[in-house]
Amino acid sequence: MLSLTVEKRADVGKLDAVRAAGLMPAVFYGPKEASTSISIPMAEFKKVWKKAGESSVIILKDGATEHEALIHEVDKHPLTGEPRHADFYVIEKGKKVTVNVPLIYAGVSPAVKDKGGILVKVHREVEVEAAPRDLPHELTVDIAKLIELNDVIHAKDIVLPKGWI
Repeated sequence: MLSLTVEKRADVGKLDAVRAAGLMPAVFYGPKEASTSISIPMAEFKKVWKKAGESSVIILKDGATEHEALIHEVDKHPLTGEPRHADFYVIEKGKKVTVNVPLIYAGVSPAVKDKGGILVKVHREVEVEAAPRDLPHELTVDIAKLIELNDVIHAKDIVLPKGWI
């Protein structure tokens, strides 16, 4: 399980000073959790975000307190693409969550390779509902099933792990 060390921020208006210190401003909230302003080491956040994406559970450690959360949203700088702020959604224990999981297209399609077809990827992610611990980083779609030019793979054809809806 991935974890981040966070520190509560009392002065929520001084974001430039937070960023100058190598930290990223963020907030966590949830159904039974009050909205709390925090700061996270920027380098640590980038590593965890790359591994977890927005569909893996992360442990937020604030001293002796730990919160299981999902990265709900990341605000990126419009020119550099660097993360500027993150929202974490604290998960309610015993409840399922609904998230968008990225689709990874794998394999070689005979329709594309042998018949000159063009693979059109209509969806880049799919919405799933599952227990937080069962959420994967991504779902793999095998395109080797696309044999003829008019073959398609529907969302219902994607095999989901047990416990998913």
